[in-house]
Amino acid sequence: MLRINRETDYGVLILSAMARVPEQRASSAQLAYAHGLPQPIVSKVMKQLVHAGLLCSFRGTKGGYGLSRTPDQVNILEVIEALEGPIAITDCVENGTQSCAHAYDCNAGAAWSRISDVVRTALQGVTLEQMGAPQEQSVTFHNQRSDSVGTGANYGVAEE
Repeated sequence: MLRINRETDYGVLILSAMARVPEQRASSAQLAYAHGLPQPIVSKVMKQLVHAGLLCSFRGTKGGYGLSRTPDQVNILEVIEALEGPIAITDCVENGTQSCAHAYDCNAGAAWSRISDVVRTALQGVTLEQMGAPQEQSVTFHNQRSDSVGTGANYGVAEE
């Protein structure tokens, strides 16, 4: 089963909430409390997102974290790659045929590469703005069910 890890799931949840109120800043403690998440993991995720350039960190009494770009300019592929690394369905897609002892008699590498490209393209096509949108505005894919993130209100941070 292909699945993002828990930290990535938390990162997408937090960024989606921040996308609903992009002008606000929040601390990792505020975000953890507002979403019922463990504060140490939220802190770790936030630091990774700052390092990747998706969040900015602000010091002081009105400090906290804020989006580095508008929600429509950040796609979900960027978030996943910031927290998990490159998207590749198999090792040979990510590291080339030299990473596989069976590459000499395997014909599937090209197909796995195409599949990885399709997944990457799909993730690039979904923005934080769309992930944070109310359910009736959520992203839908042709011939698939609608997946969305719940609406949710202001996460309790002070405005500047």
